[in-house]
Amino acid sequence: MTSQTSRGEDQLGDPSSPGVDDSRRHSLELFAVLADATSTPLDLETARDRLVRLHLPLVQHCARRFRNRGEPFEDLVQVGTIGLLKSIDRFDVDRGVEFSTYATPTIIGEIKRHFRDKGWAIRVPRRLQELRMQIGASTAELTQRLGRSPTPRELAERLGCSVEEIVEGLESGNAYATLSLDAGAEGDGPTPLFDALGDHDPRLEHVEIRESLKPLIDGLEPREKQILLLRFFRNMTQSQIAAEVGVSQMHVSRLLTRTLAQLRTSLQEG
Repeated sequence: MTSQTSRGEDQLGDPSSPGVDDSRRHSLELFAVLADATSTPLDLETARDRLVRLHLPLVQHCARRFRNRGEPFEDLVQVGTIGLLKSIDRFDVDRGVEFSTYATPTIIGEIKRHFRDKGWAIRVPRRLQELRMQIGASTAELTQRLGRSPTPRELAERLGCSVEEIVEGLESGNAYATLSLDAGAEGDGPTPLFDALGDHDPRLEHVEIRESLKPLIDGLEPREKQILLLRFFRNMTQSQIAAEVGVSQMHVSRLLTRTLAQLRTSLQEG
């Protein structure tokens, strides 16, 4: 007794280098296996795999149309194969349409979608990508008809959406291309833009504290203020400060401790 798997193998036949008519006939046989409710999972998997290999030249033919656009040919074939798989899963033999005719738009569409998605420097929702393309087409049409650039409201009426959506779609165009930090700023020659960016300044972390301390320090007694400035702004030791101010080192220590505690309390309360 012949098993279902053997029956499937007989139906699949040999896909190696068939002629045009043989390829069409073989393709129909494979789709018949996919449509057969009695086909085993192995039959289905084998038929689908052979359909992919049988129509891979079609994918390569479509991919060649997009060569020299910055993407490796192998990547384009891989993306186009996704479109081929989608076409195989959706194809209905009863429609009477050649599979190659049915699959070609899907394969090309998948490759175009790849370029559209890869062209955006910042990831933008598909909805905004498509809206931007519609805005571009409508803008050209309305400009020719009106003799001027259309307003966002006119575009919104043309596309049947809100003005806010038009503005959002126009702003999304800023994410389509960005300037490399290695590129020179306009008019600056070969100087990389990166060199014009500010570096990290550790002093910025203390700006808020310094600005908060200024009025508190200004409110100190003259001698306490002098001792504080000598210690923290001129980096003098307590002995040096004592000699400068004319008091004992112990007294300088007590004044510093009291003054710092007062400033700390004032900052916390503020």
